[in-house]
Amino acid sequence: MPVPVPRQRAIPAVECGQAQAVPSGGPSKDAAPPRRETAPGDETARDEAPVPAEHDTAPTTLTLLLIEDDPTAAPVVPGLFDSDGKPIRIRTARNLTEAERLLTDDVHCILLDLALPAPGKAGEPDDELAVLRHVLRLAPRHAVLALTASGDAERGAEAVRVGAQDYLFRDELDGRLLSRAIRYAVERKRSDTAERRLAEGKLRAQENARLERGLLPTPLLEGSPLRFAARYRPGRSRALLGGDFYDTVRTPDGTVHAMIGDVCGHGPDEAALGVELRIAWRALTLAGLCGDELLGTLQQVLEHERDNDEIFATLCTVDISPDGRRAGLCLAGHPAPLIARPNRPARLLPYDNNGPALGLLPGARWPRTQVELGAEWSLMLYTDGLIEGRVGAGRKERLGEDGMVEMIRRQLSEGLSGEALLRAAVNEVRELNGGELTDDVAVVLLDRVP
Repeated sequence: MPVPVPRQRAIPAVECGQAQAVPSGGPSKDAAPPRRETAPGDETARDEAPVPAEHDTAPTTLTLLLIEDDPTAAPVVPGLFDSDGKPIRIRTARNLTEAERLLTDDVHCILLDLALPAPGKAGEPDDELAVLRHVLRLAPRHAVLALTASGDAERGAEAVRVGAQDYLFRDELDGRLLSRAIRYAVERKRSDTAERRLAEGKLRAQENARLERGLLPTPLLEGSPLRFAARYRPGRSRALLGGDFYDTVRTPDGTVHAMIGDVCGHGPDEAALGVELRIAWRALTLAGLCGDELLGTLQQVLEHERDNDEIFATLCTVDISPDGRRAGLCLAGHPAPLIARPNRPARLLPYDNNGPALGLLPGARWPRTQVELGAEWSLMLYTDGLIEGRVGAGRKERLGEDGMVEMIRRQLSEGLSGEALLRAAVNEVRELNGGELTDDVAVVLLDRVP
């Protein structure tokens, strides 16, 4: 159905202070007519490079997409200007298929005739706003103005409830009204988008908090002389917590068990799987399982809970004897812990018996290595996010295990320990990377001081 939009009167543009008056005989030679664009293939549709509407950093020319089935029968109002006095560019589409081709990022607003037929299947119930719903699905980031018959305010109000920014009556349009409506719709859409992003940010923070309670537990070390510290930093700006997880518990016989792990990937699914593995590890440890038997059971949990067969998890577990002088170490595809002792350079614990990551090999085994700790020591467990950051000119090289060991040695020589040591280590790795790390970082530190 054609959209009978009246031609621009000479007065309104002058009344709103946006342009010179347009004589009734037509625009003067000096007037800047609106740019009208049609479907691809029409020479008038070739404009300068598009500017995405949501990323405007400087004033740009507004672009209106008019969706009507007979543009020749109802010429668009000439003399449309934005708040800076620039003419508003106009594109026209005869149907929704053509509109989809013209709906590029430089379109700021859509003027839609609600009387247009909407795509649908025969026998479906009639929906007066079906065409609007279709356009909103096609253009979720664009402002939309609904055009309806004069006096049909109820339908216009319903269009706004469905998702349009405003509605207009065909027979009451003039250049001033339409220019103002376009600017209002664009600003309201931007405001709605900002509000939605704020709400999403709040939900993200709430989800992070829920995940954090599961991923970053309170250690159960009552009665142990060992000191505990931990630090977790999610990779990527505004990212959800990833798949790194850790835990520490003391069993009734006085043994202190600690572990740290990493589920491949990032996001809520991986984080949820990390929580499940952590809880399973704590339950199995408190039930008396250790070493190969514990890791084999965790692999069964992983295989049952993961979404696909490509998901795996690395894990490092240590069980420290009640006297604190020795420990058993099991590695499942995970980096070896670092140990620091007085008057000795910090070094990595042996990792010759490193078994495969959980979820890779059915029936795998994970040998337990006995390690002598001594009377005084610091044991640091970490995920690979701490060693995979970039360093050097051009930041093409990774820090690696050797670089991490040298960094920790230097920080220990500066007198850092506990929380301060972990905070300095994570911050320095981030600085060497030149910004936020792409992977999550989890670090656990256990100290024994006589």
